Parts: sequence; C-alpha cells; structure tokens
Amino acid sequence: QVQVVEFGGGLVQPGGSLRLSCVVATNMFSDYTVKWYRQAPGNQRELVASIARGGSTVYANSVKGRFSISREDWKNAVHLQMASLKPEDTAVYYCNAQSTVTEIDYWGQGTQVSVSS
Repeated sequence: QVQVVEFGGGLVQPGGSLRLSCVVATNMFSDYTVKWYRQAPGNQRELVASIARGGSTVYANSVKGRFSISREDWKNAVHLQMASLKPEDTAVYYCNAQSTVTEIDYWGQGTQVSVSS
C-alpha cells in the first residue's frame, strides 16, 4: 500500500495564493503520474491538474494561467501552486498517484481550500 499525504490547505482571501504539496511514500516515485482533483459540496470530483513522469502537464480550463503543477522526484513530492484564487476554487483538494508500471492508483485524504473574504 502506497501512502499519499497532502499538505498546505487553508483559508485565503480572493486574489490570494496558496501552495499545496503531495508526498507519495514509494521508492519508485519517478514512475508515477500525479494528479490533483477537487470536490466542492454538491459537486462531482473534477481534475484540476496532472503531471506525468518526465514532467508533462495538463490543466483544467478553469485554472489555466492561475495554477501551476510541478514535481520534485528526489523528494517524492508534487506541488500545486495556486494564484489569483477565486471563491469558486473552494473545495477539498485530493492528490492521486498512479503507477505507470502497475496502473494502480492511490488517493490522499484531501485538504480543504477555502477562498473567502
């Protein structure tokens, strides 16, 4: 079982910034694709951003130009830098790590991001 842990959620004012981190407990982290999802109350979970082995990235249209995903393989970590935050970004953010070898994926417990004045 691979453990996935998210850090960095909190309360921020509109227009502010926040950085989320996801750490994956595996010795094969470079083989993993890591994705950030979010789920607001009453909504389905949606993909926010992903980063593949090698560093290629994908973003939801709603966050393009505001969010940036990066990875530090030597730290087993992926970061989601969020800027120009809006109230509609309020959600629980989840990290998902999927092995490109086994195709098994693992979820973190989620971290709350609240954007409000």
